[in-house]
Amino acid sequence: MTIRTRFAPSPTGYLHVGGARTALFSWLYARKHGGQFVLRIEDTDLERSSIESVNAILEGMTWLGLDYDEGPFYQTQRFDRYKAVIQQLLEQGDAYYCYCSKDELEVMREQQRQNKEKPRYDGRCRHRQDIPADIQPVIRFKNPTTGQVVVKDMIRGDVSFNNSELDDLVIARPDGTPTYNLTVVVDDMDMGMTHVIRGDDHLNNSPRQINIFKALGATPPMFAHVPMILGDDGARLSKRHGAVSVMSYRDEGFLPEALLNYLIRLGWSHGDQEIFSLDEMIQLFDIEDVNRAASSFNTEKLLWLNQHYIKSSPAEHIAKHLSWHLGQLGIDPTQGPAITDVIVLLQDRAKTLKEMAENCRYFYQTISDYDEKAASKNLTSEALPILENAHTRLAALPTWTAEPIHAEIKNCASQFDVGMGKVAQPIRVAITGNTVSPSLDQTLALYGRERTLSAIIKATEWIKDRA
Repeated sequence: MTIRTRFAPSPTGYLHVGGARTALFSWLYARKHGGQFVLRIEDTDLERSSIESVNAILEGMTWLGLDYDEGPFYQTQRFDRYKAVIQQLLEQGDAYYCYCSKDELEVMREQQRQNKEKPRYDGRCRHRQDIPADIQPVIRFKNPTTGQVVVKDMIRGDVSFNNSELDDLVIARPDGTPTYNLTVVVDDMDMGMTHVIRGDDHLNNSPRQINIFKALGATPPMFAHVPMILGDDGARLSKRHGAVSVMSYRDEGFLPEALLNYLIRLGWSHGDQEIFSLDEMIQLFDIEDVNRAASSFNTEKLLWLNQHYIKSSPAEHIAKHLSWHLGQLGIDPTQGPAITDVIVLLQDRAKTLKEMAENCRYFYQTISDYDEKAASKNLTSEALPILENAHTRLAALPTWTAEPIHAEIKNCASQFDVGMGKVAQPIRVAITGNTVSPSLDQTLALYGRERTLSAIIKATEWIKDRA
C-alpha cells in the first residue's frame, strides 16, 4: 500500500501555525514512508473563501518548503462529482430530503433542552409524507441508529461513538451545494487517502464521516487527530498571542527551518534533542509518538531556535531569505559590500533577519542622522582631535584590511593616552549613527576606505558646527 496523506485547508484566512503543523506532520509521514502528499483546497464555503486566502496558503507552503506531489485540488471544481454521490445516497436509501423549517428545528431543540436532552435532529423527515410547498429542502445523511463507530486514531487509540448519539447531518444545502462532511469523504475516497492527519477539533466529525464511507462501500482511512496549540497563558492560540500566521513569522524575520523545527517539537519529541534537520525529521518522526495533550507555544523558544539557525546556516542561505527584508527597507545590496560578507559579520549577534536587515543598513545607505544620545556622548570637542588623527592614520594605510586598521586605531589611542573605546566609539558613531556594531576593524574593512574617511570628515564637521 502506498501511503497517501493530505493537507486540506479552507481558504477563509491565512495559513495558521496550527495548520502549518498539521501540514508538516502529514508531509513528514508521507515522506518517511515513501508516500505521496496531496494539497487540497476546501473552498465550498463560497461566502468566506477568497483568492487572497488561497494565495496566502500557497505562499506559506512554498516558504516552509512543504512541497506537494499532487494538487492543489479545489472542491469548487468537483461539484458534479459531489452531486452524483448525493444522488447515489438518495437512491440507495442512505439519504433523504428534509423539509424542516428553521422555526421547526428551533422548537425541536428547545424541547430537547427542556427535557435535558442533547439538542440534535430527531430524524422526523426520514419518513415524512407531508411535503411543504414553500420550503426548499436540505438533504440529510441517514445515519445508523444502532451500534457503535470506532475511530481508529493513531494518536489516541480507538475512540468509540454510539450511533444513537449521532444525528442525521446535512450533506446538501437548500441550493444543492454540498457540505463539508460529504465533500471531505468523497475527496478522501476518490483521492485514495490512506491516512488523515488533522486537528482534534475534527474528532467528532470522524464517526459521521466513517458512516458515510461505509454507505459508499469505501474503506475509511486511518485517522490521527493532533491536539491543539495553546498560547503561553493556556488559552487556545489566537491573534492576541502575537503572530499566528505563517507568513507573519516570515515578516518578523524567522527562517522557515526554525519555524519547522519549532513546530515539530510542539507535541512530539525524540529524547532530549532540540535541533532537527529536515532529513532527521523525516527519519525520526512518527505520528504515533505525538502526545495526546495540547502544546503551549513559546515565542522565546522559537527565537532561540531562530538565532541558532541564523548563526549556523551558510551565508548564502541566509542571503536568500534576508533579501526580502532588505527590500522592505529599500536597501539595494549591490550598493555596498557583498551581502554574504556582511552576513558573516552580523550573524552571531542577530536573533531575527528583520533585526539583521536593520543592522546592515549603514553598509548600503549613508546615514543621515546620528542617534542623539550616542552623538552627545561620543561626538564631542574632546573627540575632535582624536577623529582627525584617526582620519590621517587610516588615510595613509597601504592596505585596507582589518588587521592594519586595528593597529592604527590602537596607535591613535596610545598617542592620546586614552582607552581604545575613546577612539573606536566616535568612529563607530560616525559610521553607523549609533554605538553598536560588530568589531570595528572588520566593520571598517567591509565599509570601505573612501566611505570611512568621508564619514569621519562628516563627523568632525558636525562637531565643529556645534562648538
